[in-house]
Amino acid sequence: MAEYLAPGVFIEEIERGPRPIEGVATSTSAFLGETERGRTKPRLVTSFNEYRRHFGSVFADGKYMPDAVSGFFENGGRRAFICRILGPDATVSTRTAGGLQIDAIGPGAWGDRVFVKIVESSTKKGDTPIGFRLQVAYWQTPSPDGNYADPFDRTQPPRLPLPTLAEDFDNLVWDDRTSPDYFEKRLQDNSALVTVTAPAPLTTLPSAGFDKLTGGADASAAPGVNQFKGEDADSNLRTGLSALDLDDYREVALVQAPAAPDDVVAAVITHCEKSQFRFAVVDTAKNMGDPNSVDPRSKWDTQYAAFYYPWIWVSDLQSGQRKLVPPGGHTLGLYARTDTDRGVWKAPANDTLRGVFDLEYLVDDNVQEVLNPRGVNAIRRFPGRGIRVWGARTLSSNSLWKYVSVRRLFIFLERSIYEGTQWVVFEPNDERLWERVKDTIRLFLRTQWRAGALMGVTEEQAFTIACDRSTMTQDDILNGRLICEIGIAPVRPAEFVIFRIFQNTAEAQS
Repeated sequence: MAEYLAPGVFIEEIERGPRPIEGVATSTSAFLGETERGRTKPRLVTSFNEYRRHFGSVFADGKYMPDAVSGFFENGGRRAFICRILGPDATVSTRTAGGLQIDAIGPGAWGDRVFVKIVESSTKKGDTPIGFRLQVAYWQTPSPDGNYADPFDRTQPPRLPLPTLAEDFDNLVWDDRTSPDYFEKRLQDNSALVTVTAPAPLTTLPSAGFDKLTGGADASAAPGVNQFKGEDADSNLRTGLSALDLDDYREVALVQAPAAPDDVVAAVITHCEKSQFRFAVVDTAKNMGDPNSVDPRSKWDTQYAAFYYPWIWVSDLQSGQRKLVPPGGHTLGLYARTDTDRGVWKAPANDTLRGVFDLEYLVDDNVQEVLNPRGVNAIRRFPGRGIRVWGARTLSSNSLWKYVSVRRLFIFLERSIYEGTQWVVFEPNDERLWERVKDTIRLFLRTQWRAGALMGVTEEQAFTIACDRSTMTQDDILNGRLICEIGIAPVRPAEFVIFRIFQNTAEAQS
């Protein structure tokens, strides 16, 4: 309570009525898998060009992360967290130069093709440079003779192969930690190739010739389910699914591991089920020509995942030739496009997949009659209409959660209410708070109903809210529990459209 000790006029701001709930993002995705290079901590990218800068491009047969991310952005995706997964014994390339410890930003033999050069800064005070200049270059393709020309030396003519990526950080301060240009501040999270630290305080201006990092090595085996889980007692060392549990990545709503084996898929689905606010997209296996053998629900009966069949033909990102890739990345892009254009309550189906020009296997009505009851969402080619996703089911055997749009709508509503009612915690638990909570949720659900997310001609048909003595006992109140029950009537997709047509014959006239 305010204190009034001296006479006068006092202005006070008070808060009454409901607090608005803001709808959370529904299309932010996370991709887990092997990449050409990059860090292992999840990183947000907003375009495929940004992905290529930080994680590279196509690098080996059977590695589909670049194709999945490219398909995601091509089909309407906007935000994706990339989780680079590595085998257990990969090592980091490193170099000590000018008193600085320069490490590749992530493990792998790729770091041995990173070259670093340290020279004086271009800006000077009189004849004295204000700092140093760090120049970094990376070659994706090894030089045939093992020699790499300095791309920063303008006195030399360009020589093939040219570097895939070059970075130039000028005017880095080394002797003043308070400066905004201090090298550790400038380089943190800004370089896509290296990290730079000083093992001991610098006493002279750093300087080093053009030379490569050494000591990097790829993993001896492909990453397994433990690497995809990425568990570690130190939260700073977590990777993969374990890192996505951290608060920094709570906005992730969709998760996908391109062409992952069954044990990894099971781990991804378990992650989504534990989160309750995430949904997984699962790829079919390659070369599944017999539709009778495609039965994912026998492995995973879950309402938090959808399964897509078959693989798709796209253009290779480097050569432009035909390439067979899993459909998950392109499908996630369709999810994002549908959320943006229509809303999360619209089924991500009956829309074209961009960048796809053929299918591994053609699916007709007879084949889909086998696949659809098993929770398999078919991708089909329709003459004159293109290649479309022609299914919108989850892998759940529970008919209440049969449709992807229903499950994702509830995820959206539940998470939005969860995020938007955090202010309620530790408020006085009385009738005034109960009414305010009901008004807050009613305002949010009314907006969703008017947008078309809920079924019903009136609000009473679309949703109900109860937060009073009928939902809480005296024991609940004494133990600090506020219980609010919300009933929602979601819209469901028109999966089977039936027109009954009859012959209307004229009756005989007397």
